[in-house]
Amino acid sequence: MRLKVCRLHVLGILIVGLRFAQAEPFNVLFIAIDDLRPALGCYGDQTAITPNIDRLAKRGALFNRAYCQQAVCCPSRLSLLTGLRPDTIKVWDLNTHFRDAMPKAVTLPQHFKNNGYHTRSIGKILHGGGRPSKDLLSWSEAPLYDNVRDPKLRYATQNNLQGKGHKRTASESAEVPDNAYVDGLVCDNAEKALVDLEAQKKTFFLAVGFRKPHLPFSAPKKYWDLYKRKDIPAPITTSHPEGAPEPAVRSWGELEGYSDIPNNGKLSKAKTQELRHGYYACVSYVDALTGRLLKKLDELNLRDRTVVLLWGDHGFHLGEQGLWTKANNYELSTRVPLILSVPGQTNPGAKTDALVEFVDLYPTLAQICGLPAPAKVEGISLLPLLQKPDRPWKTAVFSQYPRSFQGNRHRKHGDLMGYAVRTERHRYVEWRNGKTGKVQARELYDHQTDPNETKNLAKEPAQEENLKRLQQTLQSGWKAALPPKSKEAK
Repeated sequence: MRLKVCRLHVLGILIVGLRFAQAEPFNVLFIAIDDLRPALGCYGDQTAITPNIDRLAKRGALFNRAYCQQAVCCPSRLSLLTGLRPDTIKVWDLNTHFRDAMPKAVTLPQHFKNNGYHTRSIGKILHGGGRPSKDLLSWSEAPLYDNVRDPKLRYATQNNLQGKGHKRTASESAEVPDNAYVDGLVCDNAEKALVDLEAQKKTFFLAVGFRKPHLPFSAPKKYWDLYKRKDIPAPITTSHPEGAPEPAVRSWGELEGYSDIPNNGKLSKAKTQELRHGYYACVSYVDALTGRLLKKLDELNLRDRTVVLLWGDHGFHLGEQGLWTKANNYELSTRVPLILSVPGQTNPGAKTDALVEFVDLYPTLAQICGLPAPAKVEGISLLPLLQKPDRPWKTAVFSQYPRSFQGNRHRKHGDLMGYAVRTERHRYVEWRNGKTGKVQARELYDHQTDPNETKNLAKEPAQEENLKRLQQTLQSGWKAALPPKSKEAK
């Protein structure tokens, strides 16, 4: 049975500005894409071939300046799904379950389930492996493909299938159908789920998690063939930012684990271009799968009753700043694609430059769907930006990344925590000792004069006033950065 529309829901949809009366509550199609930076045509990327996501952006709202809370899978996803920041849920690594610190937390899908929605998870939503990939309280039925380690779903060529270990080559082009890899199977099952949910007349929250363009860059050959390698631009910068402290630019060691990558991580220009080609091929692969889901909504006449949220869990470096993958505090790792489409919304196709972050999405979806406000989240609803994309908004957004004193990977909080604040113009980072709280290094980048973050200005005498102001912004925290009306509400 469909949920009965409630008074709160009516108020919510009136705020969005529907052109017609909505008789039933909205469904939610929640599309998570792993390791996707804004390498999309709708974000101005001149290389990316992404017609389906571009079409979604034309009917929704595109957030130009959206940021994750920590640029690695598990903490990033859990901050979105709980509406709480890493220091609150105490998840900073890949192995910690958020319920260890907050057993009574109510996740975003759990909140929808508690309010009558049928919630499903297909693919990678919480995390991709181990205990953190599971949370039975969030779902109405058992998830599919949430924890996948089978090499046969990561690789398709005989060379790789005969290899050993989880990581074989870092990229693969194979003459295979979409569902030779796990994301194609996720899409097949998500299409079937949409058919079943509509047939059963269930109001749904369907979470679909695609693993590409996460390494390995494995995609059917037809998506590689969309691009000519010689036409893919080389990295804009290939050196670490001048004056950056060592913890800021330390490799996480993710790429180096693949069989065709040197242990020291130093790549030839040819290998760099191969990997960049593979990344774009995977982006187009996921775009095609996304297009199938959107087409299925139309075939089932669900578009006018379904909110679509598409997001990448964090950004990604492809050799820029001398870095690969994620796991740092820089713009390329913390900035994410975020597109929200609400039936009948005001200003379809609008783009906003407002500073927003992942903790904002929980209260946003709840308000759009007329659900009671979630308790104690650390973000605010983005609904006013759908109505007026250029309204004054947050003055800053916040992210963080931990490091151990030595080694590529940290455990839990790590020995050092790099706390970052991004304002309209600047990125400022403090690397604090985890035990004493003492600031051991600072970074400052001016995006007006240095959009690629090539030089750390923290030790420049001329930046003294900026440093003081940004230090105060960081220390004051997220509540002080909220729009005036939101501050009053807190």
